[in-house]
Formats: sequence, C-alpha cells, structure tokens
Amino acid sequence: MKVCLKYILFVTVLLFSSCHNKPDNVTRVDQFPPIFPDYVDVTIPVGIAPLNFNVVSNGDNVPCVDVIVKGSIAGELHSNGSLAQFDIDDWQSLVASNIGGHLAVTVCAYVEGKWIQYNDFSINISEHLLDDWGLTYRRIAPGYEVYSKMGIYQRELSSFDEFAIIENSNVYGMCVNCHTSNRANPNQIVFHVRGDHGATMIQLDGKREWLKALNDSIGGSMVYPYWHPSGRYCAFSTNQTRQGFHVSDLNRIEVFDMSSDILVYNPTTHEIVWDSLLTTKDWSENCPVFSPDGKKLYFITCCQQSYPMHYKDEKYNLCSIDFNPDDGTFGDKVDTLFNAVAIGKSLTWPKPSYDGKHLLFTLIDYGYFSIWHREAEQWILDIQTGKARPIDEINSNESDSFHNWSSNSRWIVFTSRRANGLYSQLFLASIDENGQATKPFLLPQKNPLEYYENTLFSFNTPDFTKKRVSFDSKTAYKEILSDNRTQTKVRE
Repeated sequence: MKVCLKYILFVTVLLFSSCHNKPDNVTRVDQFPPIFPDYVDVTIPVGIAPLNFNVVSNGDNVPCVDVIVKGSIAGELHSNGSLAQFDIDDWQSLVASNIGGHLAVTVCAYVEGKWIQYNDFSINISEHLLDDWGLTYRRIAPGYEVYSKMGIYQRELSSFDEFAIIENSNVYGMCVNCHTSNRANPNQIVFHVRGDHGATMIQLDGKREWLKALNDSIGGSMVYPYWHPSGRYCAFSTNQTRQGFHVSDLNRIEVFDMSSDILVYNPTTHEIVWDSLLTTKDWSENCPVFSPDGKKLYFITCCQQSYPMHYKDEKYNLCSIDFNPDDGTFGDKVDTLFNAVAIGKSLTWPKPSYDGKHLLFTLIDYGYFSIWHREAEQWILDIQTGKARPIDEINSNESDSFHNWSSNSRWIVFTSRRANGLYSQLFLASIDENGQATKPFLLPQKNPLEYYENTLFSFNTPDFTKKRVSFDSKTAYKEILSDNRTQTKVRE
C-alpha cells in the first residue's frame, strides 16, 4: 500500500513538474488541437470573457498544456497548466489591442509521455462592438413533467459571474418562463409564472405588477410576450398547450396548441386589445413580435389541426398586420411574409433586428416548439427584399433554436444542442449589415469542460441586457404566494 502511494505521489509530482516546464523535444502534428470548446477561427467582440479551453484526448482532459496567444497587432499571453486559462484583465487588454485583427494561438499538450505541438489557429477580433452588459436566460433540467430546480439567470459577458434573477426553489411547483425585456432594456421586463400561484409579471422602472395568469375573457395564459418599442404595449399569445411523447422517433417530445390567439396589453390602462384577424377560429396565431418602428406586428399562423393525430400537419407561416401605436388599433388585412408551408416546412420564433434590416427565425419540419426538433435550423430574412436563406455559417446537425439580437443588431445569441444532442447551450455570433454570420462560439466559462459536464441543465430563451437586471426576488416570492393579482379588462 505504501509503495502504491509513493508511486502515485511520484507520478503526480512528475506530471505537475512537466506541466510547469517549458515544452522541449516537441513533436509537431499537422492538425488543429482537439480543444473544447471549439474556438478555432471564431470571431469575438471586445470585452468578452476569456476564451479558456481544454485540450481533450480520448474524451478526457489532457492534464498538461502550454498555450501562447499572440496578437496580430500587439501583445502576448502565456498559459501553462491543466487547461488554457487566462487572467480576465490581461485577456481583455490583449483583445482590445487587436481590434480588426486576430489572435494566433499556439497549443502544446503533454500526451502519452511526450509534448505535441499542433497547428496554430486564429481567433478573430470583430470591429463590431457588443456593448450590452450581459445575457439573461432560463436554465432548466431537460425533463418533461417535473420542473425540478430551475430559474431565470443573468450572466455578465465580460466575466464569468452569474446571478439569479428568480428561482423556483422558494415556491413549490413554480415554473418561470417567457422572460422578455424591451430591446435589451432591463427597466422593462416581463415573465410568466406557472403553477398554483400562476401569474404574468410586468416590471416597469422598478414598479411591479402581477396579472392574473388565467383569464376567462382571453381563454388562457398570457405567454410569449414581446414589447412595443415605445414601451406602451406588450404583445402576447394565449395558448392552450399540450404535449405528447414519441414511442420511437429521433425527436423525443411534441408540443402543440389546441388553440392560440394574439392580444396586445396596455400596462398603463390594464386593457387587452383584441382583433378578429388575430383571433380566428380555424387558425392558430402565435409568437407575436413588433417591428422596430412599432408600426407592424409580425406573427406566425397555421391552419388548426386535429391533435394529436395530425400533429405533423401543423405548419406555420410568417405573417404581419399593421399596428397604430397612437390608438392601439390594427390594420384590416394580414400579409404573408414567408410561406414556409409552400416548401413543406414550419416557421417559428420570428425576431426582427432592432435596426429593421433583418429577421431571424427557426425553420422545422412541423409545429413551432423547435427545441425538441433535431432538424431545427436558423434562417434569416432580408426585410427589404423579402429574400430568406438558411444561415449555414451557424447551423449544425442538432437543434439550433431560440435566438435574440444584441441592442446594436450586430450580434446574436442562440441555443444549440450541437455539443451532445441532449442539452441546449448558448452560442454567440456576429452578423454584418448584409446578414452574413461568423462562426459561432460557445459562451465562455472559467473551466469549460468541467462546467458543461457538471451542469446538467439546458439553457433556453436567451436575451441580451444592457445592464444588470434589478429585481427584488425576496419580495417577489411573497407577492407570488399572496395571490394578489391585477385584473385585466378587454377594451370594448
């Protein structure tokens, strides 16, 4: 036993010594390093947290790596240890010194008793700023019936700091979802609470109100919200959602609506605005979003099917209707902007860029709940020309789904299951004025392999936030349990 312990100690000391010595007798190999996450040739913004990475061999972390990062304009960093890990201030100084240029990354790894040097790779530094403070997102176990521990969180992009906005641990059986801010403005936020104490929460400049979750006058809950740019209105859909499970299929679960309509809510008057063109009997209207100028309402719609028998016939198109923000009224016709049904597909989650040039959406074979569809991929529509294309630069073989724009319309965040097919994770990419995207990169973590292997949660409904969200969760829990709710009324 003592011999074994001495041997283990000797090997550990030898390994530690090897990790902190400059590599010698290096063998060069003609391939890029097998790193996690894949940061080879990605494009990043100034101010992003360090792109720490692990070198992986046979699925395991290589315990000894030596990494040199050189700026094409100026600066250099060195990391030596069990992973490539950089000081935040040093990293951000290096990135800021190389705007419009790139970082050349040299990786050596101690594998099977010898040092190996891989081909250098580049990390490009974008000239487009990402001046939002961080991201908000929901983190939830990928289950079907039980919510488990989950919540809405916010993450500072320049560091690895994460903060809970609200979690369900203090209210038994609570689920929080559909959180949305007004163009990344945390002073105007909304989210929905499911469970015995259900409600729709709206917070305007620190003042919070809880709307009755189920309202007989609207036939369901107020979900999938989207703010009018003026902040005077918030659009919702009201859905009677069901789910079903596959016996044998690559997709595990289906989510569909027995019915869905669209309404607009005025938080000042507490009035709900209906229109007959958005509440039709034979069609399901869903996922409303306002145009950046506030004069149109985009939404998806499909012919109502007999569920669950004909769930594969549920296919949505992208439509729009005029909206007058002066009096909260709608136009007299609905226009089809993208006919997904004509190409045998279904369109979901439309999100216009705030500069009014483009619109992101997800395309799937049927339905609208794309996170469980492996074929889900990102598309982009040029609003001026009406032309749309798949964003091959960012799509993968697994589900690429929910997305949002940065406040300056130059970056997007979206969810993808590309890492393992099970958990949705957050990726960022830059999009230029012509709608061309750069290779996406996984949200950085201090120790990426350790974090993503140990965090058994999916990230979804991500959004950017201009600054840290201020939310008094302790008081909010009491308000949820009190069941004191603001009554809404339908405008005559």
